[in-house]
Order: sequence, then C-alpha cells, then structure tokens
Amino acid sequence: MAICYLGIGSNLGNRRKNIKLAIKKISALKDTQIISESRFFDFSPVGGPSDQPNYLNAALKIKTIISPLNLLKELKKIENELGRVPAGRFGPRVIDLDILLYADRFIESKKLTIPHPRMFSRDFVIKPLMQVL
Repeated sequence: MAICYLGIGSNLGNRRKNIKLAIKKISALKDTQIISESRFFDFSPVGGPSDQPNYLNAALKIKTIISPLNLLKELKKIENELGRVPAGRFGPRVIDLDILLYADRFIESKKLTIPHPRMFSRDFVIKPLMQVL
C-alpha cells in the first residue's frame, strides 16, 4: 500500500459539509484507508475571480493500493458526485480534490503531476499538509 497526501478545498455552498462528504466518499474507496485528517483552515482565494468566497481547506493522509492515475479518476468522480462544475482556472468550486504526494513517486504527464506543482508555494496547501505529515 502507498501512503498518499490529498488536498481538499471548497468555497461554494456549505463548505464544511462539502469537505466532510468528500472525506466520507474517499474513505469508502476500495482498498483505501484514511490515516489522518487535518483541521479545516479558512483562506482567501488565490487567483481567479476576485469576488469569489473564501476557501475552506484541509488535507488527508491515506493508504491505498489504487494507482495514481486511477486515484485521480476516483477523485474526479467524487468531485462530480458532489456537484463540481467547470468554473475556469482558479474559479469557485463546490469541492476540489488534489493528489499532493503519492508515496515517493514523481509523475509528470498531461493528466497528473506529482508532487503537485504549486503546493510548496501555497499556504492553503502547506498548513493543512503539515498537520498530517
């Protein structure tokens, strides 16, 4: 099983409920176990429309045998189930799920880059991640 770290964010609707539902769905993934969860952090949006609401962000440490690309597919499926619709780059969203780290893997493809390319420059990623490392 691989240890992975996920970033979660929401800035539309009931942000806390959206994140809790996403965590519940992630915990239900086959051959996946949540090891730890960060607390929730409130952050101003970075980029995108200036009038969008603040984000609530969190991070998870999980253990899984799902491959990185299949994990990405599962996370996108969860986003869709929770009502995420395309809102443009850095736009508002009901839920945003990102693979930050996947074991000791380095991946660079059109669909997936691990480690997440902008995670080290974003407090809204680093603060929650530091709680689950």
